Amino acid sequence: MSRNRFPGRTALVTGGGSGIGRAIALAFASEGARVVVAGRNRTALDETVGLVERAGGTAAAHTADVTRAADVAGLVRAAVERFGSLDVAVNNAGVFRGGRPVADLDEDDWRTVLDTNLTGVFLALRAEVGQMRAQPGGGAIVNVSSNLGAHRQVPGITAYAASKAAVTALTRGAALEHVRDGVRINCVSPGPSDTPMSLRPGETGAERAARMEEQSPLGRVVSTDEVARAVLYLASDDAAAVVGADLVVDGGAVL
Repeated sequence: MSRNRFPGRTALVTGGGSGIGRAIALAFASEGARVVVAGRNRTALDETVGLVERAGGTAAAHTADVTRAADVAGLVRAAVERFGSLDVAVNNAGVFRGGRPVADLDEDDWRTVLDTNLTGVFLALRAEVGQMRAQPGGGAIVNVSSNLGAHRQVPGITAYAASKAAVTALTRGAALEHVRDGVRINCVSPGPSDTPMSLRPGETGAERAARMEEQSPLGRVVSTDEVARAVLYLASDDAAAVVGADLVVDGGAVL
């Protein structure tokens, strides 16, 4: 069923140059939103904008590093200057580093993961809420967490899991603090998705498919479109009473 839940609204998506972020941007545009995609790779962002525009939507790209407060503040300001408001924000930018047990983890990898996955979400929330609570219509924010962290652990990726567990906690706390400001905050926690991040070192897509057929109750990875649909639900008026939720989209892996 075709829907049009975001006409005239502005949606900001960090990490919008590829994968889940690109799918989210395309999904918002398909339902009437004006989309701002942000990230560090301008070429990738421009590709996303081109895809949106070829599908008949409206989008703009803005280069920003979410670990830098000035970049994030400038991103929010640019979105408002371009389209007049910030109605939805999706904090999707994230990295994976390390892949080793805690005792063998390089400190630089730890800091990179925490700086991007956690501090980046904090800086984005601070700037986004600041804008949304100052405008008449408020807004909705969706953070992208993971089923690794608050929901399950896997040896060798503890730094990543710790960062994502903290995103879930940050989401719930901020949701309580700002719901009376007119800002709804929730998060989604995808499991292994159809992106390069879910591939093991040297693994092909076919090998991942065979592995997931054995490991996942659903029998496959989650598509980026499926994650995007969960994000759009939480950002929409359909979820007007949903506050501080952590919606797991992982094919039953944590059950």
